[in-house]
Parts: sequence; structure tokens; C-alpha cells
Amino acid sequence: MFSGIVQTVGTVVRLEKENDNLHLTLKADIVPELHIDQSIAHNGVCLTVVAIDAEAGTYTVTAIRETLEKSNLGLLNEGDLVNLERSMRMDALLDGHIVQGHVDTTALCQNVELADGSWYYTFSYEAPEHLRRAGYVTVEKGSVAVNGVSLTVVNSQPGSFQVAIIPYTHEHTNFHTIRPGSRVNIEFDIIGKYVARLLGTDNR
Repeated sequence: MFSGIVQTVGTVVRLEKENDNLHLTLKADIVPELHIDQSIAHNGVCLTVVAIDAEAGTYTVTAIRETLEKSNLGLLNEGDLVNLERSMRMDALLDGHIVQGHVDTTALCQNVELADGSWYYTFSYEAPEHLRRAGYVTVEKGSVAVNGVSLTVVNSQPGSFQVAIIPYTHEHTNFHTIRPGSRVNIEFDIIGKYVARLLGTDNR
């Protein structure tokens, strides 16, 4: 379980394909605090640490085919920046919102607008009816995780939404690398998905 508060940014140093799996090796300042089998969110995707090279300051995780199909991890290149968050402590403050680390889909950045020191990002995503009925939607002033960052939705529309990014978030996450045409990971609010299921609007 995560909160959507990015703790640091890692750099991809190696990508290795093995059958349908992708092994990602990243360099990050949190390596001294990691251990094997630990869960870490990578651009919002929960992955398990499988190897650590303390001397090099790197660690490795593995993404399976389904993860690669539903996220932007398969689009990463060496040198790319990845938002990282370790799993939250149960006795910690929930500064963001409940994020599972299970990315629902990807979205395309349509526009980036500078507004008096902050930025408005517009994202669009495919929204077929069966997914909308399953709670794969945004609501005005609701929560959404974009590349693992807990954000508040503005201008919620069917298949699109905006988020406002303050300078701190812009600098300390990979948001400063997102441009129109960039593909990001989206996790919709789990509470909305449960509500949709309980109300019987999910026909799956």
C-alpha cells in the first residue's frame, strides 16, 4: 500500500528482457535502506526488489507482461527518471490518498500550461463504457495517481482530466520530463471502484 507521495527519483541504468519479463535496474539514493522482497512503487507500479548492488548504488526489479501492457514501464529507456515510493507504514500519516500500486491504464499528456508559477497538465485516456461502469473515472476535486503521484483532479471530463502541479512536485518528481505526447501511468481511486461495484454498476 502506498500514499502517492514520491520519496525520490531513480535513474534507469539497465534494461534486460527475459522471455516476457523485463528486469529493470535503477540507481537511487534509497538503495542503502532497501532489502530483497521489499515492495516499491515505480511510476505508481508496485514491484518487488529482487537484487541489490550496494557498491554500485543500484537495485533490480522485474515487471511481467501484464504490467508492461498496462503501464509505461515498457517504454522506459536507460537514463529515464522514475518516481519511487516505498510502501507506507500503517502508523504513518496518510499525506496523499490510498494508492495500491496497481496501475489501471495509461494516459496521454495532451497539454502543459504554465500558470503563475505552477503547471496545469491535461491527460486523456480511453474510457469505454464497461470501464466507466467499473469506476475507472475521475471526479472533480477527487484523487488520482499519475506516475505514482497523488494529485487532485480539476476539470474532470469523460476520458480526460487536468491536474495542477506545484513547483516542488515539478522539481522532485519526473513531472518536469512530461511533455505533450508523453504516456503516464494512471491509478483511479480505489474507493470509487468499490462504490461502483457495490452499487451494481459494474457488470463484469
